[in-house]
Amino acid sequence: MAIADLNIYNLVHLQPIPPDWPGGFWWHWLFFTVVIIGFVLTMVMGVIYIERRGMGRMQSRLGPNRTGPFGLLQPVADAVKVLLKENIVPDAADKLVHWLAPVIAFAPALMIFTVIPFQNGALLADLNIGILYIVAISSVSTVGIFMAGWGSSNKYSLLGAMRNVAAIVSYEIPLVLAIVGVVLIAGSLSLNQIVVAQGIPFILLQPLGFLLFFAAGCAEINRSPFDLMEADSEIVAGFHTEYSGMKFAMFYLVEYAEAVAISAIIATLFLGGWRGPLLPPWLWFVIKVIIVFFVMVWTRTTLPRLRIDQLMAFAWKFLFPMSLLNLFITALQVLAGWPTELWWLMVMVNIAITATMVLIWSKFFFKLGRGRIEV
Repeated sequence: MAIADLNIYNLVHLQPIPPDWPGGFWWHWLFFTVVIIGFVLTMVMGVIYIERRGMGRMQSRLGPNRTGPFGLLQPVADAVKVLLKENIVPDAADKLVHWLAPVIAFAPALMIFTVIPFQNGALLADLNIGILYIVAISSVSTVGIFMAGWGSSNKYSLLGAMRNVAAIVSYEIPLVLAIVGVVLIAGSLSLNQIVVAQGIPFILLQPLGFLLFFAAGCAEINRSPFDLMEADSEIVAGFHTEYSGMKFAMFYLVEYAEAVAISAIIATLFLGGWRGPLLPPWLWFVIKVIIVFFVMVWTRTTLPRLRIDQLMAFAWKFLFPMSLLNLFITALQVLAGWPTELWWLMVMVNIAITATMVLIWSKFFFKLGRGRIEV
């Protein structure tokens, strides 16, 4: 009976929504534009609350608990406080570049959700090059951050922006190579088709690819332990040192919108996206996004911040060769035509390969001793 119910569920929820739903091109465009904006803003407030409460628990304190029931309105209070602050622009700043930078940094974080499915076919545009579009559009936010560093006419801001550019260039390669492994198995660049192809979540077929994408993604969006672009102890606050008021709020919004975007991409590529039993597909998608973000919070409270030389070495000495090996092994498995009946054997083989490779490569490039880790 349970299997019959599950089959009925799959028949209902694996049916794609028509591409012009709910009625024509413009209604489709208007509906999903409103949904994407509402989803991103709601999720940003939600993950800020989860991060602050979660970090509080992990650090043996309560976290925000006074503003609203259980402190739920704390993100709203923070937003109101920041928006009411005075907008200060340095005299020596390039005014136009200083004003445009947060807008250019924020737009790509929102546009990523154009091709991410909330349900089968429930997305603004099902591009057949969807993942390639994400790789291209996400790089544009780097331009906004560099503009903030340059336009502020502050050496700490410029230093933070240059660190960000160096990190993006270094980590983009292993991130893209990790994506290629998923594309090889799914046989499509469309994110909706990648989710449909996940009879087994790709985190099991691509465990090393998942680890590579997670680490590279956290580095690209400036999440701890890769957050030295705005390291307070070294360069004040990095690229947004000279920002205040609404423009600072936009950079704050960008930081968490990118975290939600990376979590959504990981949920789509490796965790089966909207697929799951019993619950509505969109709810499964939201649950998986929150789980991925919680892992980011966990690593933030656990791992110390890297130095700039360690950041570069980790990308080029560890992630890059590992991503090449992962791509090579995946290509061999795809060419060999592994039978779908033996996928679970492939899962065990890939997990064993991942554990072995990470252990061996760690021995090559990480030296532990005297309380320090040298890369």
